[in-house]
Amino acid sequence: MQGVGLNAFAEGFVEAITRNASETRELGKALAQELRPGDVLLLVGELGAGKTSFAQGLARGLGVSERVTSPTFTLVREYAGRLPLIHLDAYRLEGPLDLYEIGVEEYLDGNGVLVVEWGDRVKGFFEPPYLEVKFEYGSGDDVRRVVFTPVGEGWSERLSGILEA
Repeated sequence: MQGVGLNAFAEGFVEAITRNASETRELGKALAQELRPGDVLLLVGELGAGKTSFAQGLARGLGVSERVTSPTFTLVREYAGRLPLIHLDAYRLEGPLDLYEIGVEEYLDGNGVLVVEWGDRVKGFFEPPYLEVKFEYGSGDDVRRVVFTPVGEGWSERLSGILEA
């Protein structure tokens, strides 16, 4: 992946440095090639840190043709692609129990990929395996440090796929 600096660490996480929103989307697109039915990704980061840009790249990598926007007000949006993409925004939720009220357990049937922005707000709802993707501001306005942390089995091997991309 041209331009994106990727590093793997013995602690089990992978770090990427992106210099702009386009590279953040490309990183998401690269990860999409490793996604499988039933995968859950929890996106964590401050407002404007790159969660939606990354989700847009995931969607592009899954072959979604629709425009992908943050589902802040609708809470959940579904997109058709190589795998169904369920994009959820947990910002307005008070905690994990709110996910039952909006029926998220129906999306955990193994057919699609569930991507949760503000995933740290509802992390207690999900059982491993899942992938936490944390976005941090870097040294410049558009620079981001993206940390992939696998929780449970199966993700570490697939993260090596984006290292090789």
